[in-house]
Parts: sequence; structure tokens; C-alpha cells
Amino acid sequence: MKIILDAFGGDNAPKAAIEGAALAVKELGVQIVLVGDSEKINAVIKENNIVFPENTMEIIDAPEVFDMHEEPTSLLKKNANTSLAVAFKALAGGQGDAIVSAGSTGAIVVGGTLIVKRIKGVKRPALGSMIPAPKGSYMLMDMGANAECRPEMLAQFGVMSSVYLNRVMGRENPSIALLNIGTEDTKGGALQLESYKLLGKAPINFVGNVESREMPKGVVDGVVTDGFTGNIALKLIEGTSITMFKLVKEKLYKNIFNMLAALVIKKDLYELKSMMDATEVGGAPLLGVAKPVIKAHGNSNAVAFKNAIRQAKIFTENDVIGAISADIAKFNAEAENEQA
Repeated sequence: MKIILDAFGGDNAPKAAIEGAALAVKELGVQIVLVGDSEKINAVIKENNIVFPENTMEIIDAPEVFDMHEEPTSLLKKNANTSLAVAFKALAGGQGDAIVSAGSTGAIVVGGTLIVKRIKGVKRPALGSMIPAPKGSYMLMDMGANAECRPEMLAQFGVMSSVYLNRVMGRENPSIALLNIGTEDTKGGALQLESYKLLGKAPINFVGNVESREMPKGVVDGVVTDGFTGNIALKLIEGTSITMFKLVKEKLYKNIFNMLAALVIKKDLYELKSMMDATEVGGAPLLGVAKPVIKAHGNSNAVAFKNAIRQAKIFTENDVIGAISADIAKFNAEAENEQA
């Protein structure tokens, strides 16, 4: 299997991306296509003694880097020679099986939607992220690709997230809920009320509404919402987690007695931190496009890139695209028959 990697996407590129690629080749048995400035890529490999076994890595030269401040749609013309644009063209042209990038979220959505193209029948592709939780991680979708949504879009998000949770995360009959201000089916505005009805008719295990205070507990496998709400929820969860760990650390270093206590629970604290570590997740899939696209976190290190590549590998092996295509077609057909 061949994974295309945007070597210049993310805060720690290209070194972290290339190191992650080398780890993936060694541990996952994949082939890697590095996209970016070939001279700089070769220099990083040489300077850091990064080893790729023979015939496991190739480079596609792309002299420019997509700036995070650029308009996402500029990927199509103005920034067509950037590593991100060239990587998407390579995927669309069949030079690899999947793509991983830690670059601009907006540009990745544009690349997936307009270069790779949508799966037939999908209204809008959406980003889903696995969020760590005490009862196991859960998927939040959409987390920012679509600020404004229609009910049928949220219903399709439920279908797509259910397929991903089953095929990639190994969840049998995953439970899908709608993020709302209450659990009753009468809660929310027009978007939530109509989405609730459509999700109930979708070929998924829809369990109703879930409130934001319950979501971090991992009470369901997947949470569906519009991209505006989802992005706010995601960043609030991330910020709260970082703040809580910081406060705990301050308390443990407050005095000698607390420091002694910290030594006793040191192992447990590391286990807790590891459980909440986003690098273990790898990245967020862009679901609804015709080929596997994984958006890695902007500050991904080598391990995070490796895990994002692992996601792309499992995504491809388990034919998530084919399963989504089938379920979306079934859902759309049933919706059309009901309206007839």
C-alpha cells in the first residue's frame, strides 16, 4: 500500500513528517510518497540519518508550501504548485492509495472536495475526530469543515461516522447521537429537530440526543453536529484538558508534601496523560470524498504522523469508501421513496 504524505504540512515539517514516514514504513509495512521540495527532503533525511529501506519511499517534487493564512480555494490555482496541491493531484491521479497532511484544514477540505471529488450522493464531506474519553474514545463530526449545515447533511454525517467507527475503529453497531441542549426529541432549533427525524430513519444505531456535559464521558460512539458547533466543542474540550493538567501539575509542585504524593501516583498520572494524548489518535478523516484523506494535527510530531499513516492504511484496507458509498446510496434512495 502506498500512502502520499504532504511533507511540508504542519508546524514541525518537514522533519517530523519524514521521521513519521520512516517509522510507518518500519512498523506498518507501507510505502511512502513524500511530496515537497526534493532538495530539502533529501537534506533532512541525510542530516538526521533517517533510513528508508530500498523501494519503500519516493519523492514527488513540489517547490512551494501552502501558507496557513492563504484562502483555502487558492489551492486550485494560485497555490497549485504547493506540496499540498500536488499531493492531492497525485492521489486523484492514482499515484497513491491515501493522503495524509497536517496542513491547512480549509485547504484540505477544498483538495478533497474539488480535486479528489465527493462520493456520489454525499451532500458535503465532513471532518470527524476521535476524542479521548474515560469510557473510550468517541467520534465528533463535523468538527469544522461545514459551518452551516442542513438536516440532510447531519443525517449523512451520522451514516459516514457509523461506517468509519465500524470499519476503522472496530465498533460493532456503533451508537450515534445528535449534540443538543437536551435529551428530549423536542429540544433544539429547526436544524436539530429535523436532523433528529432524519437520523432516526438512517441505517445506523441512532440513540437520540446527547448533551455537551455527557459527551466527554464517552457515553456514545459518535456525536453528530454542524461544523461551527463541533469546532467550538472540540476546542473547548482541548482547552479544558490542557488547563486541568496544568492546574494539577501546579498543585503537585506546591510544596514538599504534595511532591512526595506526586511520586506515589506518578505512574497513574502518566497513564492518564497518555490516555488523553492526541498524538495516539493520529488525525481526523475527511469523510465523504472518493479516496482516503487524513488531516493530521497541525503540531504533529513523528509519532502522530506515523499514527495518521496507520489510520490511512486501515481506512484503505477496510474499504471505508465503498461502505460509505453503499450506505449513502441506500439512505438517499429511502429518503426519495418516502418523498414520492
